[in-house]
Amino acid sequence: MTPLTIAAAQSTSVAGDLATNIVRHQRFMQVAAEQGVQLLVFPELSLTGYERGLAAGLAIVPDAKVLQPLRDFAREVGVTSVVGMPIRLADDSPVLIGALVFGADGSLEVYSKQHLHPGEEVAFAPGTGGSMLTIGTDTVALAVCADFSHTRHAASAAEQGAALYAAGVLITENGYAPDTALLQGYANTHSMTVLMANHGGATGGWESAGRSAIWASDGSLIAAAPGTGNVMVVARREAGEWRGHIVDIPEA
Repeated sequence: MTPLTIAAAQSTSVAGDLATNIVRHQRFMQVAAEQGVQLLVFPELSLTGYERGLAAGLAIVPDAKVLQPLRDFAREVGVTSVVGMPIRLADDSPVLIGALVFGADGSLEVYSKQHLHPGEEVAFAPGTGGSMLTIGTDTVALAVCADFSHTRHAASAAEQGAALYAAGVLITENGYAPDTALLQGYANTHSMTVLMANHGGATGGWESAGRSAIWASDGSLIAAAPGTGNVMVVARREAGEWRGHIVDIPEA
């Protein structure tokens, strides 16, 4: 196996403040570059916060100019970055929960959340997923929160050859144990490395549990954040062996 370094960006979001959240994302991306990270995954709706009431007003097309600086920064530091954003595929189309992939090569890929939580239908429409990613020699499947609660979603990723299943999420304390048991089970059942990037603090009226984590393909835990806050969970594979560590992200 070739070397691979991945990371979950456990970031906090300022409600609806795209400019501030872009700066926070850039801080994570800079630290990720210093850590040699090739793929960095942020939580669900990380650029706006999980703000259902604001989503329609904040939603943009994936290639909107307002996100070009962040896309350029991903290319500049050489870190493929998956960020969360309310999107519309056209100006008059429904609002989707998007995961935008800003490639280290300057490319743009779009994933839209396929399975909505109860209550999300008041603000969002179901999406259609997206293509697999290639990072080095590894194939990566994306998920956004409730997607992974459908076992067929992970099974399909494995059938398509995914070596890594990467989910940006918002998980509260009450949901943490069952949700992480499910994700850990996917790692073991499907022989995929599984990454979960959770919010680092409260968002949209929900208290996130934090504790973002990465599991190896045998289900063993590589690394997990100890709690909430702005931290990055890093996992590095060398000679087929994973090692993980946590990096605190300083405030500006």
